[in-house]
Amino acid sequence: MRPFRYARATSPSEAVALTAGDPAAAFIAGGTELLNLMRDGVSALDLLVDVNGVAARDVSAIPGGLRIGAMARMTDVARDATVRQRLPLLAEALLAGASGQVRNMASIGGNLLQRTRCWYFRDAAMPCNTRDPGSGCPAIDGENRWHAILGGSQACIKVHPSDLAVALTALDATVRTHGPNGERQIPIGELYRLPGDTPHLETTLASGELIVAVDVPTTALAARSGYRKVRDRASFEFALTSVAVALDLRDRVVADVRIALGGVAPVPWRARAAEDVLRGQPLTQPAIERAGEAAVRGAEPRQHNAFKVELARRTVISVLARLGDLT
Repeated sequence: MRPFRYARATSPSEAVALTAGDPAAAFIAGGTELLNLMRDGVSALDLLVDVNGVAARDVSAIPGGLRIGAMARMTDVARDATVRQRLPLLAEALLAGASGQVRNMASIGGNLLQRTRCWYFRDAAMPCNTRDPGSGCPAIDGENRWHAILGGSQACIKVHPSDLAVALTALDATVRTHGPNGERQIPIGELYRLPGDTPHLETTLASGELIVAVDVPTTALAARSGYRKVRDRASFEFALTSVAVALDLRDRVVADVRIALGGVAPVPWRARAAEDVLRGQPLTQPAIERAGEAAVRGAEPRQHNAFKVELARRTVISVLARLGDLT
């Protein structure tokens, strides 16, 4: 690992001032992601700014929902009694991520901004358009078992790694930030960018913009919600596919629904076509079968990941059946 400088910020404004406009500076909280990237030579940074003291580390009530401090640790949020009761999907997704040791250190803000686990990106000796724009994407014609079947491009078919981000997408969360131009609120669906021709631009955050909190509405949708992650092993593994569902079911009719997929796209993938199949309809087995088909419509599998189409379809059906008491 190359030498770097370390600074500890005491306020969001100070943290932003230390990093804004400097591509060789970054924020650090738990360090479970960034230090690995630096050690492996994927990220070359000269300055790390410790932000543990500049944002909340707790879960608090706000009108119509909960506010989760960006410096809160994954374990603490997953164990929070209010989260478990009012946002079961969120607790399930957090507990599905990483190992217990990592969850004890990793922050909510850092988890949302973790980088892809694509092995070409993680190997500094390989070309990768995300790490080195214009160098190519070996995954397209190479080993692509873990890669995207939805939302990819000819420049990149990586997948987004965060279980938390998938859950928050289904919960209509809002990310609160502090940046060079002040504070702003970003709907979770507007935080991430599809790769297109610029896969190195992964979020809509400005240079030096810091996540300080996440607001999650506690609606009827959130109360009946769940998460399922399918992976090669039972723990400390990233998703081959995952599904987050939030369901407002009234007299067996779907009043509203949110469905988000992980492990299949470069961003947390909102399955709007599947939602449209269900909304306003009785929740029956044929209906959830149609929703599963709609969720993977338009998929573009590669040589080694075609199994993800059927896997994602079945996982959508499984989560909907569980939440709708159809199992």
